[in-house]
Amino acid sequence: MIQSFGQWRAETLGSLPRDLEKRLTRLQGKKLLWDFSRVAAMDSSGMVLLMHYLDSLRGQGCEVELSGLREDQQKLQAMIDGYAPPPEVGKKHGESRLFSLLVTTGEAVVGAWRDLVSFLAFLGEDFLVFLQLLWRPWRMRWGAIVKNIQEAGVRALPIITLTSFLIGVVIAYQGAVQLQKFGANIFVVDMIAISVTRELAPLITAIVVAGRTGSSYTAQIGVMKITQEIDAMRIMGFEPHRFLVLPRVIAVMIALPLMIFFADIIGIIGGMVVANIHLNISWAEFIHRLQNVLDVKHVWIGIAKGPFFAWLIAMVGCFRGFQVSRNTESIGRYTTISVVNAIFLVIACDALFSVVFTRLGI
Repeated sequence: MIQSFGQWRAETLGSLPRDLEKRLTRLQGKKLLWDFSRVAAMDSSGMVLLMHYLDSLRGQGCEVELSGLREDQQKLQAMIDGYAPPPEVGKKHGESRLFSLLVTTGEAVVGAWRDLVSFLAFLGEDFLVFLQLLWRPWRMRWGAIVKNIQEAGVRALPIITLTSFLIGVVIAYQGAVQLQKFGANIFVVDMIAISVTRELAPLITAIVVAGRTGSSYTAQIGVMKITQEIDAMRIMGFEPHRFLVLPRVIAVMIALPLMIFFADIIGIIGGMVVANIHLNISWAEFIHRLQNVLDVKHVWIGIAKGPFFAWLIAMVGCFRGFQVSRNTESIGRYTTISVVNAIFLVIACDALFSVVFTRLGI
């Protein structure tokens, strides 16, 4: 039998937890009666302490019976017990790892499936709103589209300039090191022209836009959801897709092809600088060779990828923004997910384009 007495209140507990720890942890597999008839008062802190050591004793295989609790204390115990997490079911060590792996895998698959279904529903809703705007184009928010073009395109030019120039420098320098061994310096122009315009400029530009613009879309819409602005829009009869999603999607689809063309020029200039310094290829010789080897189709192929990349980036960014829950922590989480998803989809889409164009002989 365990006898408790005194006041089990937050301000009077004192050394009681340490005393209980010393006394109760030595009991193993015993049948106990815990008497509280001499406890004058007990608040929620004392009750939580009681329930903690009650669970501890039961975990040691003890059979514990409580006695002497007054009616108000029994009500407090029932109330706190209703919010307590269920006890974990004991498992063998090997089974725990196996089941944990299966549960984690199953949750990941179910979560991915739900995300896919939600994304397809989001695309369908956005497509319907777009069809309505095609039927009534005067309802299109052109001012918002122009503003988003400035945000997504014009203000991204400095970072696009830097990354594109460095890509051209890297490609030219690495190519020069190999081509010098065979005395084929002039072919560095071919490599720069085709690789930059057809693959690298579209891909690098899209990745930069995904990290810069896609994440900002998620954060902007996520903040609006937390502050209940989106709920207020729906209550007032404003369609969030028309006001928030479509202007951003259309703006990025217009801006990204233009940025890709700009990146083509800057990337070629970067390669031209390295070719002139490292391989002694003059500016005129470089441009003359460029005119001979760079077909217009390579430029158009790179630019044609832009709207597809832009659509994926903007839709993923907006979709993840609408998924933000009502706490600030989820903004960072979904912004990260948005960037990762957008970059993955851009690379997958680029790989698909490469396969298709190769099959078609383009």
